[in-house]
Amino acid sequence: MADLGTFRAEVRHWLENNAPLSIRDPQKPQEEGAGNWGGRRPTFASPDMKAWMDMMAARGWTAPEWPKEYGGAGLSKAEAKVLREEMAALKLPLPLVGFGLTMIGPTLLQYGTEEQKREHLPMITRGEIRWCEGFSEPGAGSDLAALQTKAQRQGDHFVINGQKVWNSLAHLADWMFMLVRTDPGKKHEGITFLMADMEAPGVEARPIRLISGKSTFCETFFTDVLVPVKNVVGEINGGWTVAKTLLAHERSMGLQASGLGSSGPSLREWMRQYADFTEDGRMTDAALRHRVAQHEMDYRVFRLTTDRTRANAKAGHIPGPESAMFKLYASETAQERHEIFLALAGSQALGWDGPGFTDEELYETRDWLFSRALSIAAGTSEVQLNIIAKRVLGLPD
Repeated sequence: MADLGTFRAEVRHWLENNAPLSIRDPQKPQEEGAGNWGGRRPTFASPDMKAWMDMMAARGWTAPEWPKEYGGAGLSKAEAKVLREEMAALKLPLPLVGFGLTMIGPTLLQYGTEEQKREHLPMITRGEIRWCEGFSEPGAGSDLAALQTKAQRQGDHFVINGQKVWNSLAHLADWMFMLVRTDPGKKHEGITFLMADMEAPGVEARPIRLISGKSTFCETFFTDVLVPVKNVVGEINGGWTVAKTLLAHERSMGLQASGLGSSGPSLREWMRQYADFTEDGRMTDAALRHRVAQHEMDYRVFRLTTDRTRANAKAGHIPGPESAMFKLYASETAQERHEIFLALAGSQALGWDGPGFTDEELYETRDWLFSRALSIAAGTSEVQLNIIAKRVLGLPD
């Protein structure tokens, strides 16, 4: 490994001289689904955000720990951490976000063929393709293995018919990684993991309007959709094994998905804005002060734990049932963060539109409503508790 001090100095110098000044220290909170997602029809907050993504992709820093031959930078865990720290020091946003980087990419690195890796991974790191997930169905949510979307093989293709639901941002995605039923006579052993082009004839994604006023989830319909057999990840009828690994990656990314690491205001900033303080600088509401302190400690412990898990993954450890603990903890901790905001802001947290509220307050109110879905999305808290009980603690049914 190169000297980390030298590497840090080089990274800092490059970022200071190349990162556009306009993208540093963003003040206004972003909408759900915001950020540089890339894709065939990308949208960027400014030309500088597009330039930021492109220059980072050219260095492999959109996926810094991925191998160079697939568009990454081949950095060690320690070097990637240095990069994140130096970006944070300059208050720089992530150059690229999305399920390509956090879910299907790591899964392809483990299960994909060489052809699949070389076809899809570089496009992910360059922000050329945007991905979504197609797992849950109207009758297969908590019991995912009950899915019924059918894939019948015809020569070199599968013909897909069925429906998926709660597909995050599917209406904006270019490709979907999905689970399909290839053997109706078996449950877990009859599922196959496929990658499908969302522009293929017969695919229709319909946004679902949420209580927060957003439409970040979709229901997606497949009518005689042709998917090449070469797009199978892993083995035909072996998709459940691949899916479990991908779900472990998804749950291990609980910190990012939960919004705990968002660029929005910290609890300390909210305290300074809304709380009353004594002359010696202590918040007068002792109970609320305790909630804030406990949350800050919980958050830091969670960050340290997920950092250790990333280190284990880099060393070759496949995320296992412990990822259910991350998902459960991330969901509940994020929801507690929003509840504390409500307690601090009082009536200023009740705005929906109109005068009397800042843009930040209106955003946080909607974000609080959206946070109620965190204990459902990517596996309900009840499902995570069952996994922890059975596969971590070894308790009987």
